[in-house]
Amino acid sequence: MKKLLSDIMVELHVPSFEIAKIFYQDLGFKVVWERKPNERKGYLVMRNKYSILNFYCGNEHVYEHSFFSKFSKDTSRGYGVEIIIPIDGIEDYYKKLKQKYSDKIVKEINTKFDCPDFRMTDPFGYYLRFVERYDWVNGRDSKGNTIKND
Repeated sequence: MKKLLSDIMVELHVPSFEIAKIFYQDLGFKVVWERKPNERKGYLVMRNKYSILNFYCGNEHVYEHSFFSKFSKDTSRGYGVEIIIPIDGIEDYYKKLKQKYSDKIVKEINTKFDCPDFRMTDPFGYYLRFVERYDWVNGRDSKGNTIKND
């Protein structure tokens, strides 16, 4: 068996794979594989470099899930969750997305810090934060401060 590219996988429960594919392909993701929706058995996997997103169901049966059916359909799908997606060349990426999805951007690009970022929502209400790709684990102390090597 091949090694996974990531130890944590994100699965987004969505009512439409077609809308997900259009939006996430515009973000640079490509379809890896897809099982067409058939009641609760639909599944879609998309990838952009090392970022992998999984999508479940793809039809109205998503609202019947044993856990998520406890919540109103009006509740934002990603309430309380921020999905961070690393990007190479974030300023150009931001300009491209702003042209098509300016209504989805909830926080403009911020280039004041070491790690530029911006935030937007997807068509289902998931909150996405795009950051310039960087190593946020190595070279930091236990409080997250950058260790300076003189």
